[in-house]
Amino acid sequence: MKKTLHVTWLGEQRYLGVSESGHQLLIDNSPVKIGVSPMEALLGALATCTAYDVVEIMKKRRTPLSAYRIEVEGERADTDPKRYTTITVRHIASGEGITQDALEKAAHLSHEKYCSVAASLNSEIKLETKVE
Repeated sequence: MKKTLHVTWLGEQRYLGVSESGHQLLIDNSPVKIGVSPMEALLGALATCTAYDVVEIMKKRRTPLSAYRIEVEGERADTDPKRYTTITVRHIASGEGITQDALEKAAHLSHEKYCSVAASLNSEIKLETKVE
């Protein structure tokens, strides 16, 4: 299955991405930002991909989440291309019947099996999963 995103330069270091379905994503690396940077967008893609999985896994296990957020942090190399060397994904959730163990299993299952963004990242990146 092929996915496309058309990206148009808006001036400075601003770009507008438009998906096949017409949804827009503003990527901005200008001095005065009005959108996320490309590297922030990568972190966001990873976070939302795994969030989708975790929410679905917990729902299928009959322990739906009542509150959930992800904090994702990337450490970058000091030299170009300044790639991420470590990414930490912290899952923070609550809900009736939610246990640390169940949330941890769902998060690891997402990162190791289902999340296509995690699977697409360079294998040299150390991907850490933390659950709170």
